[in-house]
Formats: sequence, C-alpha cells, structure tokens
Amino acid sequence: MTNPLAPDWLVLPADVNALDTRVWPRHFERQATGECTIAGVSVRELAAEFGTPLYVIDEDDFRARATSVRNALTSAAESIGTTAKVYYASKAFMSVEIASWINELGLNIDVASGGELAAALASGIEPARIGVHGNNKSTREIARAISAGVGAIVIDSEIEIERIAAAATAQDKIQKVRLRVNTGVHANTHDFLATAREDQKFGMSIADAPALVEKIRSHSHLKFVGLHSHIGSQIHAREGFVEAVSRLVKLHAELSKNGEVAELNLGGGFGINYKPADDAPDIHAFAEAIAVAVKVECQKLGIAVPALAFEPGRYIAGNPGITLYTVGTIKDVNVSDAGAGATRKYVSVDGGMSDNMRTALYDAEYHTVLASRSTRAEPALARVVGKHCESGDIVVSHDYLPSDVAPNDLLAVAATGAYCYSLSNNYNFLTRPGVVAVRAGEARLVIRAETEADLFTRDLRYQANQERVTP
Repeated sequence: MTNPLAPDWLVLPADVNALDTRVWPRHFERQATGECTIAGVSVRELAAEFGTPLYVIDEDDFRARATSVRNALTSAAESIGTTAKVYYASKAFMSVEIASWINELGLNIDVASGGELAAALASGIEPARIGVHGNNKSTREIARAISAGVGAIVIDSEIEIERIAAAATAQDKIQKVRLRVNTGVHANTHDFLATAREDQKFGMSIADAPALVEKIRSHSHLKFVGLHSHIGSQIHAREGFVEAVSRLVKLHAELSKNGEVAELNLGGGFGINYKPADDAPDIHAFAEAIAVAVKVECQKLGIAVPALAFEPGRYIAGNPGITLYTVGTIKDVNVSDAGAGATRKYVSVDGGMSDNMRTALYDAEYHTVLASRSTRAEPALARVVGKHCESGDIVVSHDYLPSDVAPNDLLAVAATGAYCYSLSNNYNFLTRPGVVAVRAGEARLVIRAETEADLFTRDLRYQANQERVTP
C-alpha cells in the first residue's frame, strides 16, 4: 500500500539495496558482501578510521567531472568561433587541497571572500586565474585582491567602483573588472537560489548598466572587461540561460559602441541529480544550448562573438561527495490525521544540520541508502534526522530505507559534495566532520575532524581557566 506521507515523486524501490549511478559517485559500489565501497575503500573501514559523520570525496570522479565540464564548455565556445574561461565556483567546496586539484586540471577559480582568496592563493594557483566576487567586499579584501594580482574583480554595486578604483590607484595598478547585472530572468529553482531577480541583493539592473560602465571607464586604473550574470543555482532548464543570453548580448552590443568589451561571463548554476527522481541535463546539453544562443544573438546584432566565461561549482563537486553517518535511535511515528498506513520511520544519525544545512535552508531533498550491509527487508518510508535541538534538523526528508535499519548501521547520503562542508557549523557545540579523499583503494585525510578542544580555541574564559589549572 502506498504511504500517504510519501510525496508523488518518491517511487517505492523494487530493491532497497540498489544504487542509482546518476546520483552516487562513479566509484561507489555495493559488494557481494552487501557492504558499499567508494573507490575500493569500504564504508566500515572509513568509519572505523576517521569516525562519523564523515565527508568522503571520490577524487577521480571529482577530477573527471571538472575535466568534463572544462572540455564541454570550451568545446562549445570553439564551435562558435570563440574561447571560454572556466572558473570553479569555490563556494561549493573549498579547501587548499580542492583548489590544488583545480589548479592541476587547468581551471580557473572564483572566490567570494578574503578567506576563500587566501585558500586559493595557498594552493599555488596563479593569481591571474582568480576571479573575485561578493556583494559587500571590504576595502581590505579589495586591496588584498589587487595586491595579489587577481585576474578580475566583479563589481556588484555602484559604490564598489570607487572603492576598487581607489585601491588600484593607491597601488598604481590597472585592475580588470566585470559588472554584475541582473537580467530579470527568474530561474526555475528555490527562491533563495534565484539570483537574477530584481528584488535581491546581488548585482545591478540592466537599465543602470550603461551609466555604470561609463563610470568604470572614467577611471584610469580600472579596465572594464565585460558583464557578469548568474541567474541562479541548481537549474535544470536550459531556457533560462538562453533567455539571459538574449538580454545580455543586447547590452554587450550597446556597451561595445563606446569601447572594447572583451568577455561575457554567464555564471554557473547547472543542476545535478540529488535523488533518483531527478533528471538533470548533461553539461554538454547546457553548453550547446548556451553557445547556440550566443551565436544567434550576435549574428542578429552584427557583432563578433565575445570570449565567454562560466562558473560551475556544484556540477563539479556535488555528486563525487557523500556523507557517512552512524544510526542511533529509531522510532516509528504514526501520523493519525494523514490516513491509514501513515507511518514514518524516524532514523536519527550522529550529525544533522551542522553538517548539512541545505535541507533546512532550501527544503532540499536528498537520497540515502543503508551502506554497511544489504538486506531482504521491505522498504519503509523514512526520514533521516540529526541530533540537534530543532524539529527542522532533517538530513533526508523523504526516502525509503529497509524496514530493518538498526542502531550502528551506516547510512550514506548522496550528492553532498557541494555546499555541505561549506555550510557546516557548530550548532549545539557539535564538532564539524572531517573530509577524506578516496582514490584507487586508498583513503587520505584532507581536512581533519574537529575535536572538542577545537571548539574552545577562541574562548578566552576557557583558555584562562585552563591556564589556571594546568601545572
């Protein structure tokens, strides 16, 4: 019987042990023993050595996806007679190790804070391959970026024109800048992920752009290189990108009448499959649709096709990453006002909204499986929840788990490589998980898990008390 609490998109699995390859890392497999491995390393081994919760990255999958994205976007640009810069959007998942992979693979990287800039520079990437974002960049962050020699700074508001110009003049450097504009295209995504609406904090209106660009061009230490647009995140429909291109190319043509406009940055936001019910287009489909749209619009206006730039993050980092949890308490909850058979199994794990805030922030849906063993048990509608003092502390809102899921089982949650570590926190004084990269049967620690001692490193009263009691 169908559980009335199950959403329409959730399909009762024929086999609770099955793994959908479109969702999991390409080297995530279930062995004949029933246990899952990632890149040849068993989940039990990972949990025993590094503890849970634990972020695990299939390194070869991450590298392969980054390469595929770079190749797809550059090839699409070449097909219309131009070039493309591909930036990894580091806010999806940033560490010095991750940035070093991006550097090795020949991608550029974008950052949105002084901390992300510091991590990028520490990775050894050439500063000219770094793009700087942010709606409220401090004067210190701006000065540091210019001093480092970053390739471009994205201007997000009128006041930043003067701030960046002043910093560049003080250092006697000419700083390349882009202007972020809001196309007004409303991406088909969560409201908090739609970033080209008029009523939000990022960017400037298309109507204001010509005057702002003239202001940029009036400064001898600024060089305007092009427009920047980002219509949103986790987008599956290509139509939004095509419409944004139409509006941006018209503005690009207008701005080109008064000076060179070398580039057009179309941002990122390409969606991925978080659960088996999703059907995200392949990156090649996005790339081809965007390239064709750019060529058509440029031909209409009789202008040369500009160099293009893109900023994928989630599409690279999302699916190669999983999170491992240990099951704690379990309870079956009967929802009496939802009809007969309305029972939901609440499965509590040793993490929660401190390691995955996206469910609470965006009503994000995730997919989970029992990873430490296989089973013949029937599927049961489940909700995976954390250990925080919040009823909204949900990791996986709707999914089926085996009815015999038990304490100390290991669960794997798919597609947590993007924005989970980035948004991790210490709510309820939980320590943040470690990050492990797995490759060819070996696991290595990328970021160690926090300890309780780490929680007190900035607590001055705690430090003072420790000094008094330490002999």
